[in-house]
Amino acid sequence: MCTNFGLKDGVFIRIMKVEDYDKVKNFMGDNFYNGEPLCASSGVDCQTPFEQLFKDYHIWLIEQETCLIAFDANDEERIVGVVLAGPSVESHLEEERVRAEEMAQGPLRDIYTFLTDIECKANLFKHYGISELLYSQITNVDAAWRGKGLGTRLAAALIEVGRSKGYSVMSATCTSFYSASQKMAMGMECIYAEAYADHKDPNGEVILKPPAPHTHIRVLGIKI
Repeated sequence: MCTNFGLKDGVFIRIMKVEDYDKVKNFMGDNFYNGEPLCASSGVDCQTPFEQLFKDYHIWLIEQETCLIAFDANDEERIVGVVLAGPSVESHLEEERVRAEEMAQGPLRDIYTFLTDIECKANLFKHYGISELLYSQITNVDAAWRGKGLGTRLAAALIEVGRSKGYSVMSATCTSFYSASQKMAMGMECIYAEAYADHKDPNGEVILKPPAPHTHIRVLGIKI
């Protein structure tokens, strides 16, 4: 399997290693939680609790050699993009739903239960008639490098990884208008979409209110 994807436009991409984790965590702290629509609009610190909740899972993903890291070719210490991705099976949907239900009440639980509910509704395993897929959980690009095709390049590299490992489908859940648009432009199809405005509490109040143009969450898939 290819472990690096070469140098292009001043950026070098390779398979992520476990020893990269601390740097990746810091990168996401600077670039992901303050930009991802649901976290950024939640009004609370999402970084610390989500890092604690997902640390072991993220390290496990890295160990599967299905995660990617992009560096500034002129500064090997500067990360400019990451992808956290890995295998998923249908039983994971119920496991994640139960984990979300067990979280303490608050914005973080609202976000997590919403995401798991959306993925259960989409159920790409049934849609594609498969038992396992490659799930692209997080793609994050440094703000200074956005709009330069790096997100597309990372997704294309992940598809190459998926093919080399025998996956027939790659999926992603996009909370951002921009990430969904980028992935659909490269051929991913929208299997399920839901407007944030339609997700309400028992009193009829909208629960999640990311700013425009982030009006919908979308579950995307592509045969690889």
